[in-house]
Amino acid sequence: MKQQGVRLQIPTINDTPSDFDDLFELWGIVQGCSSNVTFDFSRCEFLRPNAVAFLGGLARLVEHRNRCVEFDWDTANHRILAILRQNGFAGAFGYIRTLGGPGSSIPYREDRTYATGVENDIINYLKFNWLGTGWVRVSSKLRDVIVGRVWEIYDNAFLHSESSIGVFSCGQFFWRMGLLKLAVVDFGIGIPANFRRHLKAHPFVEQLTSAQCLRWAFQQGSTTKPDTTRRGNGLVLLKEFVNVNHGRLEIYSQNGYALIEGGKEKFNNRRKFFQGTLVNITLRCDERCYHLADENLADPLF
Repeated sequence: MKQQGVRLQIPTINDTPSDFDDLFELWGIVQGCSSNVTFDFSRCEFLRPNAVAFLGGLARLVEHRNRCVEFDWDTANHRILAILRQNGFAGAFGYIRTLGGPGSSIPYREDRTYATGVENDIINYLKFNWLGTGWVRVSSKLRDVIVGRVWEIYDNAFLHSESSIGVFSCGQFFWRMGLLKLAVVDFGIGIPANFRRHLKAHPFVEQLTSAQCLRWAFQQGSTTKPDTTRRGNGLVLLKEFVNVNHGRLEIYSQNGYALIEGGKEKFNNRRKFFQGTLVNITLRCDERCYHLADENLADPLF
């Protein structure tokens, strides 16, 4: 008897905590699924970049488990289909009709392995597709610094997440709201698990909550890498820029949640669990020109 597949109903996804819960609920369904999966968009009115990156990784996770994935494009409304065609997601999953130009999309990207050249490819993606587009006005020097710090998010995912399917990302410029977004997700073991492994000799490490592990990740000099010469500053410098820009930085990992916004930091334990790590960055596109304080410019902003 042929095994019946699962029809995964994709809801409308924005980027409030409840929207991330909806994504993690989909992950939970796939975790308990041993059959083929069809993605159905009939209940979906809109998708943010966090959802696009997450759904791409979810589909590759199903494939990695030797199950078939199908996207029922006929269930997607014109708005959803336009978004997924424009950022390249639809093309990555078999939709052959293309849509000219990326528009305000930062393309959907999947890096399945840490192969030669991947670092340069991702840095160029961040430099020219995301931060170098001019939507946020930054000096070239500051742009390179921020890109280097966001690259560390990818680097950590490759080196420590133990994800069998790689790292997934997508972004978007929302011109009406003046917001630039980027989401990076892996389906590995999560930051708390990696941290506990790093401090396994500590007698109280297993008692640390996921929120406490994420708080550690934001401290100056924190790293689980053996070479600490130039490591451990990525999230610290990134959160400093997000605060100056009045943006927002969020990390979901296992049941931990970190939020940097308005000069404040929040670290909470949540009821909903997602084993991997999802980083969501929101920058404001205002009239200011951001640059490093040591650049030879008036009124340094950073």
